[in-house]
Amino acid sequence: MQAQLVFLHTSPVHVAGFDALMQELAPGLKVHHHVDESLLIAAQQFGATDAAVIQKVEAAMHVASTNCATDYVGMVVCTCSSIGGIAERMNGRSGLRTARIDRAMADRAVALGPRILLVAALESTLDPTTELLMESARAASKTIEISTLLPEQAWGHFLQGDRQAYLQAISDAVRLALQDTTAGIDVVVLAQASMAAAAEELSDLGVEVLSSPRLGVARAISALTHA
Repeated sequence: MQAQLVFLHTSPVHVAGFDALMQELAPGLKVHHHVDESLLIAAQQFGATDAAVIQKVEAAMHVASTNCATDYVGMVVCTCSSIGGIAERMNGRSGLRTARIDRAMADRAVALGPRILLVAALESTLDPTTELLMESARAASKTIEISTLLPEQAWGHFLQGDRQAYLQAISDAVRLALQDTTAGIDVVVLAQASMAAAAEELSDLGVEVLSSPRLGVARAISALTHA
């Protein structure tokens, strides 16, 4: 059986973007997508450390891995930054290989730091991504400084399906934050996969703006092909 990469999403809007990335980076690799919007809702309500939320995410990861019985599942990658830590901690359990999409982004941010601007449209994403960045910093024996930014109204635009307004709210907030800061920023981290297109809009800032999809997919592909 051929190895397959499985993505667990908390919104169906991510499927097309990740399909396009896979076609660009590894067109021969089979891909499966599993969407469970209730996972993010639960994480928003109760937090990613809640026992019931953890159990719910773990169950979804197993479902994602068993919904494609015709091929061997090489890895299940969680694309939601709010619950990515839960998914990553499952790695090696019950023979399941797992990853979070934003680990590669965090490693890159730490390498570019130390002054990191962490941007999230959803408040429940800030703590998990902050902890992720700190983990990457400890692994690299580096000290980092994290400033956070939560653009007002951005998530409302996302929920309404207005992608352009969502990305514009993020871009505007980042530009304003960099104008106002006196400490300086070395790298901007766009915490959520849905924010990726804003990185292109902000390419003229003079600092690198990171998003998780391309970096995370590239790392997952590398892990599979070099296993």
